[in-house]
Order: sequence, then structure tokens, then C-alpha cells
Amino acid sequence: MRSKVEDSPDQCAVEFAMEILGGRWKLAILKQLVAGTHRFGELRRALPGVTQRMLTRQLRELEEDGLVSRTVYREVPPRVEYALTDVGHSLDAITAELDKWGHWYRERVRGAVPSGSRPAE
Repeated sequence: MRSKVEDSPDQCAVEFAMEILGGRWKLAILKQLVAGTHRFGELRRALPGVTQRMLTRQLRELEEDGLVSRTVYREVPPRVEYALTDVGHSLDAITAELDKWGHWYRERVRGAVPSGSRPAE
């Protein structure tokens, strides 16, 4: 079980950020939610490698940390929607840059970009 954010000792800011954003799927979930509100099934389809259990767990942690809001609509069948909070939206530029870097790195590893090249600025 992970520790709560408020219980984290003073540490390097990168370590603190990784405590919040660490996890294979968290940044991918945030990237999906930048586009707008999504239901659980939409997120699951957008992230085909994630299991239902893992998606639930990662969404709960993001909600606990104040990055994602969860809205339950009392209707039949019940509808639950996830959206970024203002704090979650503060990561929009970071997720976009990581996405851009990921594309650049994948192409570099495939040999399409000569070594020594850097991502476009």
C-alpha cells in the first residue's frame, strides 16, 4: 500500500512528484482526461493494456491526490465520469511534453533518428 501524500517526508521534489505520478498508467490516464470527461469504459478502451482492477486502483489514487474528480450520477444503470481537477490540469503541459518525448525516443530507438539528435523544441 502506498503512503499518503500528506505523510510523505520532505524529500527531493522529483521524488515527491514520482510518489504522486508513479505508476504505469497514471500519466496515460491523465493524458486521456486532458481531452475531457470520460467514463470508466471509455478509459479502459483507450488504454487497452490496462486491467479493470489496475485502472480502478490508479483512478482512486489520482482522485485521493486531488488530480481527478469522480462524479456518480444516480440513474439506472449508474453512470460514473472522471475528469481532471484544476490541479490535474496543471499537468497538461507536462503530459504533452512527455508524449512528445516518448514519440521522439521511440523513433530514435528504432534507428530513425541519428544519435546525438535532440527532440524538437
